[in-house]
Amino acid sequence: MHRVANTRAAREPGPCIAVHGRMNRDEAVDTAAAARPPLLVSLRGASVRFGPLAALERIHLALHRGDRLALVGANGSGKTTLLRLLHGLAPADGERTAYPLAPEGRPLRAAMLFQRPFLLNLSVRWNVLVGLWLAGVPAAERHARCHRALERVGLSTLAARRARELSGGQQQRLALARAWALAPDILFLDEPTASLDPGAKREVEQVIGEFAADGVTIVMSTHNLGQAKRLATRVAYLEGGRLLADLPVDRFFDGRELPEQARQFLKGELPWNT
Repeated sequence: MHRVANTRAAREPGPCIAVHGRMNRDEAVDTAAAARPPLLVSLRGASVRFGPLAALERIHLALHRGDRLALVGANGSGKTTLLRLLHGLAPADGERTAYPLAPEGRPLRAAMLFQRPFLLNLSVRWNVLVGLWLAGVPAAERHARCHRALERVGLSTLAARRARELSGGQQQRLALARAWALAPDILFLDEPTASLDPGAKREVEQVIGEFAADGVTIVMSTHNLGQAKRLATRVAYLEGGRLLADLPVDRFFDGRELPEQARQFLKGELPWNT
């Protein structure tokens, strides 16, 4: 099995040259590509297998800076595996390219939150500080970054409390604070509100929306289609490890461009989750 390529050299589109005031189709495509935000991660024919099981099959996907991509589909469709693949945590056949952040030119920083965040049996403050220490953040910066992160998610007054004594929504906000403190360019979220009550769900959604408004690229899996409508700019539908649709959020929920499987998914799920 070949590991996914992790090439740093960006493949920039060539210059667009007008001939006699007109462009051919290839030049028009180059112009459209150049107008898009910079690429962060791309997958080309990427497949993931667990023994005989094909978890993902020949996925083609491009993630651009500023995207808010929601992954939807039934249980077992490959959403979590795709998150891990985009993050570089899943070995695969095919190609995964992680591009330097443009225009800064430095490697990408990414963080991932799982459905049930792992919290140390320490205080709220020390859960963030340990994360910063593991990431190699200089000691002189850690306390200030920790304080800003806890303030950002509304937990600064609970900094001394044991993290495992927090409510479910507070624990998820702490996990978001720990990730935000690392200043990620991409935040991968695996069903971040799946086990939360409606009030906690709104709080976590608000934090995610604020992070996105600050320019953090968001990729999240969710069963809540109303949440995808609220938070995403793109929605991708997976079924049986295959990516069957990837559309802007308004065109996805319009339904007319979707394959039949995705339309049936919308009809079955949307009334329960709006």
